[in-house]
Amino acid sequence: MSLKEQLFADLKTAMKEKDSVRKDTVQLIRSGILQIEKDNKVELDDDGVIEVITKQLKSRRDSLPEFEKSGRTDLLEKLNQEIDILLGYLPEQLSETEIQTIVEEAIKETGASSIKEMGKVMSVITPKIIGRADNKIVGSFVKKMLQGNQ
Repeated sequence: MSLKEQLFADLKTAMKEKDSVRKDTVQLIRSGILQIEKDNKVELDDDGVIEVITKQLKSRRDSLPEFEKSGRTDLLEKLNQEIDILLGYLPEQLSETEIQTIVEEAIKETGASSIKEMGKVMSVITPKIIGRADNKIVGSFVKKMLQGNQ
């Protein structure tokens, strides 16, 4: 079953069970997919769907601090539920040691030795980690390792 089919099945289940948070989250994912498909006149495969879900996840994680500052625990709780739902559709997340290994391999592969070459390293890493790790975390590993090489 493709990821798009899984999303559609989960939407139907959420509607039957009257699970509004799951229903709303899945609808947002599906609308993001539809938007990209119509704009680019393409049919997204599972990798494309994972990219959409990753963007949705990033936007929610970025808004967490704002909700924490405002003290809106009701919205914060809903946002955390949405993040959990989105994580359920992504492949298993990489551990820190796995990320570190990928970063070390990419640095060796590119021959990068300074922080100025971080973009080169990230361009090698990004296709390997799509949907499996947050770029912010990976970027911090790359920075740390490149600064250690100097």
